[in-house]
Amino acid sequence: MKQTDVVTFGCRLNALESEVIRKHARAAGLQNALIVNTCAVTREAERQARQSIRKLRRDNPNATIIVTGCAAQLDPDTYAAMPEVDRVIGNEEKLNPRSYIEGRNEAIDVTDIMTVTETAGHLLDGFESRTRAFVQIQQGCDHRCTFCIIPFARGPNRSVPADDLVHHVRTLVGNGYKEAVLTGVDICSYGSDLAGKPRLGDLVQKILHEVPELYRLRLSTLDPAAIDDTLLAVFAEEPRLMPHAHLSLQAADDMVLKRMKRRHSRQDAMDTCERLRHARPDIVFGADIIAGFPTETDAMFDNTLNAVQDMGLTFLHVFPYSERPGTPAANMPSVPEAVRKERAQTLRRVGETAQRDFFSRQIGQDVDVLVEKIGNHGAQGHCPYFAPVHGLDNAAPGSIVKARISGIDGESLTGHVLEQRAA
Repeated sequence: MKQTDVVTFGCRLNALESEVIRKHARAAGLQNALIVNTCAVTREAERQARQSIRKLRRDNPNATIIVTGCAAQLDPDTYAAMPEVDRVIGNEEKLNPRSYIEGRNEAIDVTDIMTVTETAGHLLDGFESRTRAFVQIQQGCDHRCTFCIIPFARGPNRSVPADDLVHHVRTLVGNGYKEAVLTGVDICSYGSDLAGKPRLGDLVQKILHEVPELYRLRLSTLDPAAIDDTLLAVFAEEPRLMPHAHLSLQAADDMVLKRMKRRHSRQDAMDTCERLRHARPDIVFGADIIAGFPTETDAMFDNTLNAVQDMGLTFLHVFPYSERPGTPAANMPSVPEAVRKERAQTLRRVGETAQRDFFSRQIGQDVDVLVEKIGNHGAQGHCPYFAPVHGLDNAAPGSIVKARISGIDGESLTGHVLEQRAA
């Protein structure tokens, strides 16, 4: 019998939850099963999941195929109707160890996610094939952006108590992890449901203060409308908080932002970048951007395109707009798909230029790199700005080395080791 495996689509949170699924399934003794953890952020993500399910069945005719994740949560009947699928379980159920007990055979096991009020107790002590640890600090989202279906797949905002998170990070550090990444669906909403309503900045400050042995702390996507003053202060004062902020920007035209029901304006996002840059002059920005949102004109798109330079963005995640049934944006006048794709390509080209310019400025600089694995080009990992670096001789995975950047190789920097910082 084959051991259970998990196929993951989508975000970092899904990747973390797939580790939980794998742990629970193996602890339950589930054998010869394939679990597909789906994403629903775009139609393309769902298409890829369905395609993968069909291929998995062709390649594994005798395996049990279980489908879960956001797409399964939103439309369990569609996945249950696929002849390749044996079971469908929801986003709440996938984190429950009981879901993987041999003999469970209900076709659909999906809770109404909007009624869930707690985060599951699934903080992990370790991760397969990772040298950085992902720490889920909250789940769900209370906002209603007009393009986004994810709140209905993840449920309302609910936060993990800070003391639990501090204990968890301390355990991870004790198990050898040198970097922790705080993640969730909407981490800037952290604490709004807890007593005293602590903010994300309070949590970051507490973790760094109470776990002094943690070498590096990194944040996942930040909402430009909700970066609190304490977080700015921590960026300014604490070098262990990495100088990299990935923003959920989505657009940089005021009319498009209003129709998206975002909570920031173009100027708000500009001001946020300036405040962060004032706090941490070397900070590097990434951003999620949607191209071709309904009603977006050429002039509106140009406002977003110009924001790459105006805001000093370096790493872009660009998506052509994808209609999601059940969202208000799906009923708005659409931009032709060819135009969406063309605008996305234009944004990506500008993003590639911005990234290349940043990479060029790094040549000759000395940076600390967390070594993650040995690849075809020697040891490789990420520097504090989350730029990949390879060619690091035979540095051991899990170590932090001081490296001098010597060049650019496609999407990565190259460098050589000067000294070992931490084994």
